[in-house]
Amino acid sequence: MSVRHRLALAASILALCVGGPALAEGGLANLPLTQNGGTWKAGHVQGVAVDVRGGFIYYSFTTLLAKYDFSGKLIGTLVGWTGHLGDLDFNPADGKVYGSLEYKEDKAFYIAVIDVARLDRVGVEASGSALFRTVYLPEVVRDYSADLNGDGVFEGDDGKFKGDVVASPDHRYDASGIDGVSFGPAFGQTDGRRYLTVAYGVYGNTTRTDNDQQVLLQYDVGDWGRYASPLTEAAPHHNGPAAVDAKVFVRTGNTRYGVQNLAYDPASKRWFMGVYPGQKPAWPNYGLYAFDGAAQPKTGDLIGVKAGPGWEQGRLLPLADDGLKDPATGVRGWSQKADVGLQPVGAGLFYLAVNAKTPDGQTADLTLNRWTGDAHKPFVPVTADELRKLADNPAAR
Repeated sequence: MSVRHRLALAASILALCVGGPALAEGGLANLPLTQNGGTWKAGHVQGVAVDVRGGFIYYSFTTLLAKYDFSGKLIGTLVGWTGHLGDLDFNPADGKVYGSLEYKEDKAFYIAVIDVARLDRVGVEASGSALFRTVYLPEVVRDYSADLNGDGVFEGDDGKFKGDVVASPDHRYDASGIDGVSFGPAFGQTDGRRYLTVAYGVYGNTTRTDNDQQVLLQYDVGDWGRYASPLTEAAPHHNGPAAVDAKVFVRTGNTRYGVQNLAYDPASKRWFMGVYPGQKPAWPNYGLYAFDGAAQPKTGDLIGVKAGPGWEQGRLLPLADDGLKDPATGVRGWSQKADVGLQPVGAGLFYLAVNAKTPDGQTADLTLNRWTGDAHKPFVPVTADELRKLADNPAAR
């Protein structure tokens, strides 16, 4: 194990033993080591969100949101939409869960804002409830619907609009919509105001060269009350912020559908990106990437994205100098499954989800892990003894 990995492991263990800001705020000692998110006739689990103080875990199953308490009791479910509800995050500032919501055929991309404190029974219909609101993202729509080949038609491979078409010559940056969401500080900072960060989905088209960057947007949601609107699927609304607070690019190599799970970890002051590994042989195609919160975005070439005789310019963030390193590209990351649920909860602890399809539907199993920093095994399950030490530590209560 390298010196870097030993230091990361020591820091993680120290956080478990003496507590930290997140621990002192309460709740971590009561976290379940494992939890099952139920079995549902819906899509596979897309992401999870955890309210550490309140003691609740939320699961997105594409067309269903499930709410459990830390004991494993089902508190309620939210249903009633046909779009794709993706990754989730809990915002302690307003007590709501935010999730990506896609309607590709309608070229409508939203953030669902869910007042989960009011979700207290099974089968709540989103369309008939004031607890489910949506905010439209024009920036995503502009990139998704861009006519790149200049034929005047946003098209599929047969010249007709089909929305979700991997082989389409259109879609700026090969954008397929949105998936990963997380609250965290402004890019280049590790504290201060928290912004909602939204990651693009990116098609896994192996014949293109303009889809090797992950695209991340940041929004200040402080005034989003003026945009938040009921969702009417028959007539999608366009109420949302005209501009983003920041837009950055992280060069990882192509993935299949971009950042599936995005998470900012205050303990390491690092952003994590869980993906479906790509299939371009020139890239390492890891499952997990990261960049440091303190890294400053710098304007540079978006290699592969043509603009006149050269490359388009964008604000670039470097990958963290950690993990496995591909000698050919210099790209760093981990061969770690983190694509259906990745949620830091403080003190170097993370929930990781694993999905499974059963005869009765889709299910999800969560396991509480701690970050090790090891290139080959970045997460290990937390033991009951480690959590017991937390419970016995007054600073952690």
